[in-house]
Amino acid sequence: MNEHHPAAAEPQLDENQITAIRREKLNAVRAERIAFPNDFQRDSFAADLHEKYGALSKEELDPQAVPVKIAGRMMLKRAMGKASFATVQDATGQIQLYINNQGVGEAAHEDFKHWDMGDIVGAQGTLFKTNHGELTVRVSEIRLLSKSLRPLPDKHKGLADQEAKYRQRYVDLIVNPESRDTFIKRSRIIQTVRNYMVNERYLEVETPMMHPIPGGATAKPFVTHHNALDMPLYLRIAPELYLKRLVVGGLERVFEINRSFRNEGMSTRHNPEFTMMEFYEAFCTYERMMEMTEGVIRQAAREVCGTAKISYNGKEVDLESPFERLTILEAVKKYNPHYTDEQLADEEWLKKEIVRLGEKIPPAPGIGSLQLALFEGCAEGKLWNPTFIIDYPVEVSPLARASDTKPGLTDRFELFVVGRELANGYSELNDPEDQAARFKAQAAQKDAGDDEAMHYDADYIRAMEYGLPPTGGSGIGLDRLVMLLTDAPSIRDVILFPQMRPE
Repeated sequence: MNEHHPAAAEPQLDENQITAIRREKLNAVRAERIAFPNDFQRDSFAADLHEKYGALSKEELDPQAVPVKIAGRMMLKRAMGKASFATVQDATGQIQLYINNQGVGEAAHEDFKHWDMGDIVGAQGTLFKTNHGELTVRVSEIRLLSKSLRPLPDKHKGLADQEAKYRQRYVDLIVNPESRDTFIKRSRIIQTVRNYMVNERYLEVETPMMHPIPGGATAKPFVTHHNALDMPLYLRIAPELYLKRLVVGGLERVFEINRSFRNEGMSTRHNPEFTMMEFYEAFCTYERMMEMTEGVIRQAAREVCGTAKISYNGKEVDLESPFERLTILEAVKKYNPHYTDEQLADEEWLKKEIVRLGEKIPPAPGIGSLQLALFEGCAEGKLWNPTFIIDYPVEVSPLARASDTKPGLTDRFELFVVGRELANGYSELNDPEDQAARFKAQAAQKDAGDDEAMHYDADYIRAMEYGLPPTGGSGIGLDRLVMLLTDAPSIRDVILFPQMRPE
């Protein structure tokens, strides 16, 4: 029985009933032959065949009798008396099969009529064009390679439930071409980023994912335990301190593309594990890091979208023009011209305004961190086109070099696009005594109850004491870059298997 073509009076079957029928079919196959054979060798992909032969007319193509072996998942099936059609989908696209008694024999054709949508099949035959002009394989041999026991979602509804898409990405990828396209683009974006860095004479490296001391960012780590050494280890929150150790060692331009882990909340822009690229270059400042960050993002857009003027959420984002640069206070004033200079320099007023905006008072003391919290509440979300926010306060930048000309500030930037942070970079702090003092201040904050403050890393200080050259560094959130370039509203749309609550 073929559950996809019920007679008019037949009741609709539920998923369990369909699966039971398919299991019976599988048992019948097992009784006759190897149920999951592995000896079919395909030699063609759907997209290549369309590209090579799609433009030929019926009269040009048919006499060539081009032989092909195609394999994939059966997405459509029309079983008729003496002739049947099926559409098979492989990694590159879809192609139609034409099956009849003359081509495959009556027994094989009858067998095919009992196969189901979702089954994986292999077919051998020759190419021709139907009267409607569709490129089709005239099948001379067809085989069932893997039985699909569960029915695919209804093709008109697709897999519409957002949560099901994330939990069962394998089904999402089968039935939603736009999901496949997003992840193909993701791969191309990361490849473009990698090529850009290599062309700038950077060396790709891999540093540990498990750290004895978490460092390189202010965030709460995941903790694990190494049994043989009987010691705690932390999944890395950032690769920064290891990459800077490599700069000390004379690898003057390094980058790493990999996962970091932060034991924090989940949202449309946060997943507990996420992919970023961090890169460091000796003998340069944060100005050069802004140029590199801007260049790599623009190149990724051009390569994958065909243009650096893209659309996100229905609105244009201009990645082609030079990115704007504003200080924290300039950005606050741009979007809130009614704030006065006196108010922005008044700690008590700042605290009241931060609370009014629904933000938390920051744990770090100082006017700079209050101004930053105000910026996060009243300006950050309005930065639509790419904007570098520069000159961050020392108290919230424990690894950045203090400015030589602006007291209390560092040579640091964050890049915002469509109201989200996309990158963070700075001229690196390379004075080991200053770094040791800042680590001590962070350790004191940790003792006072700040979960996210940094640990004191004695080995990193030792490395710096050998001499870290003047260095710039930057980190780009690649998941967020993919969101931007694929017009995805949530980070879960661009991570193949996002973290989910248990079912």
